[in-house]
Amino acid sequence: MMHRLYPLLFQPAYQHYMWGGDEIIRRFHRNEPPGVYAESWEVSDRPEGMSVVRNGPLQGEELSSLIQRYGSELLGVDPPTDRFPLLIKLIDARETLSVQVHPDDETAQRYGGEAKTEMWYVLDAAPGACVYAGLKSGADEAAFRQGVEAQTLDALLEEVSVQAGDVVFMPGGRVHAIGAGSLLLEVQQNSNTTYRIYDWGRVGSDGTPRDLHLEQAIRVMRWQDNAPAKIVPRRLESAEPNERWELLACPLFRMERLTIRQPWSAAHDGRSFQILFAADAPLELEAGDQTIQLPPGTTCLIPAAVTKYQLRPDPTAPATVLRITG
Repeated sequence: MMHRLYPLLFQPAYQHYMWGGDEIIRRFHRNEPPGVYAESWEVSDRPEGMSVVRNGPLQGEELSSLIQRYGSELLGVDPPTDRFPLLIKLIDARETLSVQVHPDDETAQRYGGEAKTEMWYVLDAAPGACVYAGLKSGADEAAFRQGVEAQTLDALLEEVSVQAGDVVFMPGGRVHAIGAGSLLLEVQQNSNTTYRIYDWGRVGSDGTPRDLHLEQAIRVMRWQDNAPAKIVPRRLESAEPNERWELLACPLFRMERLTIRQPWSAAHDGRSFQILFAADAPLELEAGDQTIQLPPGTTCLIPAAVTKYQLRPDPTAPATVLRITG
C-alpha cells in the first residue's frame, strides 16, 4: 500500500568517534545511554548510518526504500535520483578533529571516491573556539609535506574563530579541521570519503596512530584557495515579527535561517524537498491533516509533494529554524 507522503522524522544514527562528547545528547534531552556521541546523522541515505522513519504510517521504513518507492514525490527532481543527495549531521567536537580534505566533483571523477562539499552552522562554541580552513598564502606542496613530517602542519593552516550563529563553507578540495569546543549542524553531499592528513599526534583506542592518506589528499587539494570560509548572511525578508535570512547558497544546497515569533506559513513549487532543524525552541508543524511536535534538536524532512505547511512557535519563546533545500 502506498501511503501519502507527510513530514518525516527519523531515528538518529550515531557515530561514536574518539574526538566526540555528549553535548548532542545533553543539550537536546535525547534518551540515550551515557557515552561518546561525536555525530548524529539526522538525515542519511547511507548503509553505515541509514535513516529510519519514526513517525506516522511509514514508521520503520528506511529512507533508501522510500526513495525507490516515491522518487520525485520525495526528492522533487526529474528524473529522480537513486539516493538522497545530502547528508545532514550534528557534530560535537569535544576535541579537535583531524586535518582532512575531501574530493570535489572533478577530482572524485578523476581519482575516485565520493565528492564532498559541506557547510557548517555553528550552534554553540566555547570561548576561543576555531576551525581551520585552507592553507596560508604561499604554502606549497614541499612545505606541506615537511609540516606533516615535522608535526608542525598547524603553522600552515588558516585559523578562523567561530561563535554561535556563524556559517562556514567548505568546498571539496579545501583542507580543514574542526577545532575543539564546537557544536555544529553540517550539511554535505552524500559522501563519506575523507582523506586524513594530520592527526595532531593522536593515537587510536588501540594505542597506535590512525591511518593517514597523504598522497590521496595531495591529489585533490586546492592549493590556491583564498575565498573566505565564513559566509555573511543575507536578509531576505522581515514580515514582522518574523525574519528570514539566506545563510548560504551553492549549486548543491541552500540554507536559510528563520526566526519565528508568530505562526508562519510556507508554500513552494514542489521542485525540491525541504529539511527543517529546530535549533533552540519548540515548534508545532502542521501539514494537511498532520500535526507534528518539533522539540529543540529535531530534524524534519518535508517531501517535495508536501507543498504547504505552517510552523507555530511556543508563544513564550521565538524559535530559530534552519531550512535546507537541495
